[in-house]
Amino acid sequence: MTAFPVVSRAPIVGVGITAARALTAEFARHNAATSAIVVGADHASPVVASAVEALLPGDRLTLVAGERSTADLLRDHIDGLGGWIADRVQVVESLDEAQPAEVVIVGEPLSGTAGDVRDLLDRLGKHVTEGGVVTLAVPATPGRTGGAAAELFRQGALFGVGSDLVVRNQPPLRVHKLRFTPADTKVAATLAPAYRPSSVPVTRGMHIDSNGVVAAGITLGLAAVARVARPQSKLWLLPALAAAPVAAFFRDPERELPDDPAAVVAASDGRVLSVERMTDERFGPGEFLRIAVFLSVLDVHVNRVPVAGRVTDYFVEEGGYANAMTAAAEHNVAAYTVLDTDRGPVVVAQRTGLIARRIVQRVPVGTLVARGERMGLIRFGSRTDVYLPADRAEALVSVNDKVLGGTSVIARWV
Repeated sequence: MTAFPVVSRAPIVGVGITAARALTAEFARHNAATSAIVVGADHASPVVASAVEALLPGDRLTLVAGERSTADLLRDHIDGLGGWIADRVQVVESLDEAQPAEVVIVGEPLSGTAGDVRDLLDRLGKHVTEGGVVTLAVPATPGRTGGAAAELFRQGALFGVGSDLVVRNQPPLRVHKLRFTPADTKVAATLAPAYRPSSVPVTRGMHIDSNGVVAAGITLGLAAVARVARPQSKLWLLPALAAAPVAAFFRDPERELPDDPAAVVAASDGRVLSVERMTDERFGPGEFLRIAVFLSVLDVHVNRVPVAGRVTDYFVEEGGYANAMTAAAEHNVAAYTVLDTDRGPVVVAQRTGLIARRIVQRVPVGTLVARGERMGLIRFGSRTDVYLPADRAEALVSVNDKVLGGTSVIARWV
């Protein structure tokens, strides 16, 4: 057996650069030495190129040829790269020859029945280490995935890492990241923030969240309808001119993380509303240091993880929609993401406000998250609260201080 057979692969489905980055993101984000296997590898595929690009001197990468390539072609390709890369990449004739790795990547999109995918996952699971991740993609186009998508969704619910929709691929792909055994929380501190294709790049330092792209598209669609329905009227200008401000609300800038490993970063942009010690039995015994930040409609509304850890719980408390700057906001609708860290439980609360009515959370239970990693967003004016173990953290901000998510240090571990 010289190639890894991909389950019912649709021959016209390809993997573009953006989808390749999403498939290899778990390998690329490891700052410590790690290992990966690409099965169904093609010497000309962006997946192989992306995996090689992510390779660090201490890493190990194994390639198993797919139906579009051979082991000899892969070896020639890697030998042509030369240097230390050729020493760190191994090409094998079959998956059975590969040593288990922390990340296993399927290089070609899948389709087929749930049974087919289950058999494939059983085989891949034997080659992923404890707490490791399997990443693979299925076509996002309705009717092309067979039972594959449903089975992957079920598997992802075990100790999930989540999934990403890559619309900038032809056809669009859904990239699933699966973990079959619990991850070690300590590994989170060695990770860089995950690459997420949910943000569309505008410039090198600025992205627009996918929610903003959709919202801007809707306003432009309304403008087009108004222009056709009433060609003599100028009303179409209202939604057309609103498209840019709507997209700007969902802006997602790149942020530089502080070097201090003991720093706790802000979960959002905004102004500090309160810094207080309190108890909350929902998160465990003892006191918590809570730092609340108010976001105006002009602030960036993408939320970030304040510390590295593993998501252990997520729940939503129902409530009202009071002004987020008032005491009544304590009883607003709020989504709580609970993290397990090596210093105790840490919680991020995303609260609605007077205008905010929708909370987006993108890090499922079981996920390892890096400090500063994007975790979701709240639409329009709102508030985020960060709960830290009071005996392990010292606040470094005061009421009315302005903070930037992922960059400003709001507290420090002691």
